[in-house]
Amino acid sequence: MLAIRPNCEHCDKALPNTSTEAMICSFECTYCEKCAKEVFKNVCPSCGGNFEKRPIRPSEMVQKYPASTEKVFKPKDLEKIQPKISLLKNIPPEKR
Repeated sequence: MLAIRPNCEHCDKALPNTSTEAMICSFECTYCEKCAKEVFKNVCPSCGGNFEKRPIRPSEMVQKYPASTEKVFKPKDLEKIQPKISLLKNIPPEKR
């Protein structure tokens, strides 16, 4: 089950369960749409995979399965990850 993390790992923008701006990779790294698309060019800086919109947990299920309140804030060194982004950004996710 998805943790539904509460913030962007790079810029710390709030991403509550109801956010339509949350993006995740297959390992559930969580970023806001701006960081995922504009900063990281749809390349997860950790695994090299792509990002997809994070689903919104229905309100009637949040009480039984609450979203995480534990922030993960690990801003990436853009200079350090640039080679990975440059290498992968033009390769379709299914071929990475």
